[in-house]
Amino acid sequence: MRCIVKRRAQFSASHRYWLPELSEAENERLFGANARFPGHGHNYVLYVSLVGELDEYGMVTNLSEVKKIIHREVVSQLDYSYLNDTWPEFQQTLPTTEYIAKVIWQRLIPYLPLVDIQLYEHPQLWANYQGKDMEATLTIGTHFSAAHRLALPELTLEENTKIYGKCARPNGHGHNYHLEVSVTGQIHPRTGMVVDLVTLHKIVAEYVVEPLDHTFLNKDIPYFTQVVPTAENIAIYIAKILRDPIAQLGVELTRVKLIESPNNSCEIDCRQLFSQQQETISISDSLVLV
Repeated sequence: MRCIVKRRAQFSASHRYWLPELSEAENERLFGANARFPGHGHNYVLYVSLVGELDEYGMVTNLSEVKKIIHREVVSQLDYSYLNDTWPEFQQTLPTTEYIAKVIWQRLIPYLPLVDIQLYEHPQLWANYQGKDMEATLTIGTHFSAAHRLALPELTLEENTKIYGKCARPNGHGHNYHLEVSVTGQIHPRTGMVVDLVTLHKIVAEYVVEPLDHTFLNKDIPYFTQVVPTAENIAIYIAKILRDPIAQLGVELTRVKLIESPNNSCEIDCRQLFSQQQETISISDSLVLV
């Protein structure tokens, strides 16, 4: 039986986004505050995912040995370092989150059966790398607050309550929604970036956060006058409105995750969603509900 196991590690390091061939103004335009001298630091959290068959001891691999390898090849070298000067790979390509994840993969793959490297720069920004040349996935997190009511207009309150429970109450209720947006593309060989991170944040803010924040979704957003604003439908709506603006950045929108509360969330596989030709999408095929 094949299983995937995951090992966590962490290290603290600093870095700076700066290309000497560009002027100060060009670096600031491209990298924003990340270009400031002498750099800035993060508490990085690393998840190393391994795949394999279960052995006679019920393990994919000995995680004690995995811990030693990760420490020897990664943590001991990067912890409390200035990344730009630490590994030769960062002399040519800046140590962005996505590129660090790629290099960590390259350092570990001779020793471990890797399936995914996930590196958190902070809780609202992380990257995944899965050994596909220069392809990586970058995820940003944000939030908005909104109210909604779950009810079908053609049904009575009693009928809606049977379907939606308390969420059908006439005056609605609110949530602090947490949103994760994942994009996939090619790591630039010089900047180390999959996408212009500043512009990506602006697009998500402009198209999602500002229009939805502090609204009553059923009344303030025309789409939800006809569609019940469940977490699933909100996530589909967000994916649809972000698809084209994000594509214009040269990357693909691959995942939207909406966390309605600590107990409820849904995740959209955007590639599967957009492969559907019909406007009506099969929720069972496109969503992961938690």
